Amino acid sequence: MRKHEVEALLHLAEGELDQLLEEVEDFPRPEREQLNAFQQARGQKAHWYWEGSAVYVWAATHHQFCDRGAVLRNPALRSRTFAPGKWVGFQPTSQGPAMDWETDLGVIRILHTTGRAAASALAEELAEVADAQGVVTVCSLYGDIGATGPALIAADTAQPQLEYEAQWGTVTKLVGQRLPWWPDLLRRADVISQWSPGAPVTHAELLPDEEETILREAADLWRRVPGAQAALTDLANSLRNQRIDSINSDIRIFGKHGTSSDGAPLLIAAHHPADGCPLPRTDDRDVLAEGWRALASSQSFEAYESLNIAMLRDPTLLPFGTRTEVNDNSPAARRWATQLRPCAPSALHAILADDAQDVTFHTDYSTGIPAVRIRSTRQGVWVFLAPLWLPDSRARLRSVILDRTVWVTTTDNMIYPAPCTRHDHLWWGHGYGDRPTEAAWVISQLLDDLGAEISLADHWRQAPKGLTELLSRPHPPGTEISRSALELARTHQHEAPS
Repeated sequence: MRKHEVEALLHLAEGELDQLLEEVEDFPRPEREQLNAFQQARGQKAHWYWEGSAVYVWAATHHQFCDRGAVLRNPALRSRTFAPGKWVGFQPTSQGPAMDWETDLGVIRILHTTGRAAASALAEELAEVADAQGVVTVCSLYGDIGATGPALIAADTAQPQLEYEAQWGTVTKLVGQRLPWWPDLLRRADVISQWSPGAPVTHAELLPDEEETILREAADLWRRVPGAQAALTDLANSLRNQRIDSINSDIRIFGKHGTSSDGAPLLIAAHHPADGCPLPRTDDRDVLAEGWRALASSQSFEAYESLNIAMLRDPTLLPFGTRTEVNDNSPAARRWATQLRPCAPSALHAILADDAQDVTFHTDYSTGIPAVRIRSTRQGVWVFLAPLWLPDSRARLRSVILDRTVWVTTTDNMIYPAPCTRHDHLWWGHGYGDRPTEAAWVISQLLDDLGAEISLADHWRQAPKGLTELLSRPHPPGTEISRSALELARTHQHEAPS
């Protein structure tokens, strides 16, 4: 708020704000506006600004200004006796389901949502209506636990733009009875509208969200492919179980810590039915893997949607490593590109391409990994999922190339992105955050067995010291290190990279 706005809020005459700043120690201090160089060059004057909510709450705590301050922050509310309030009823609003309570201060509307700025938005709507429908304050949930129950954010219809923190216990005192509370995933109009004082606890079913709906619809479409249907149903059940667990967790936490100052427990108005929970999961990992592979290779939109959800939730569902991106003009990448074959885009290709426009689709048939080439006006890139292992061709590692990732060349004249684990990658270069011990341990395993399934467990202890020291040195992009240099380093001898 600027100076004139603070003066208007507190009904101050000219000069009285300066007097408050000089004489009242706890009056909120302003901050000076930061001007950029262009504004300074134009001679623009910097203004002083106040945090409006801080001024509004301060006013409520001082006798001279309390009638102009935050309604629910007036200290007099703690000692004053109130007549019991009255439940007015359920109110559907633009910001979500609400309950109205008539109190000695006027109607308090409790908005059962944690939506950002919801209290202010609804208070502004009401302020434009004659008499604001009798509502003096709108409260919404903050999503946390306060000192006397669920934390609240309030906005008064007299100053709807100024939100402030309010206490559940204060509203409870004004209402004269325990207030109902619903866990986040059950805060729906059809559930909340059933409540009235004295009503029994509602058992409300969790509605499927968008992701669960997509997965179940796809499972129905893929019912003739048992593995795919099983994979889709398993993930849908998993997501639903997680959301039901979230409801039960909310109830446990708020039930335990949401007790009021007088010891009254929080009135939890709805639970999820316990019957049939949790939903069954598929234990056969081979069946699931087969199903996700079928979906990954499909060209249907339903497979793409489902796979997109699956990879965000659990990237280990497919037999590939993590997403990797390299410049397409590097010598190693250009050489690798000659081993790739163009193909029709699968669901997995579409996920790698995301919303890029100029894209071509490829597969490395020796490792099975999908790859997409994305061209742009600046520089093209290859995006692919790293392999988990390299083909068992009886070849041996010939050298490694350090260029954005770790590349492996073999004695049968092939080149591959180095394999890694389902959760890790081997970025190489400044600023990527991976440690030389990771690359050293991967390379050490490949020196022994080119087709090994890589492990990074305890790489900081397992990695040979000499290899780690070699890879800790600065190497320009494209540095190639021969097998002999790697073997010598592994035995703590050193040789310049060839």
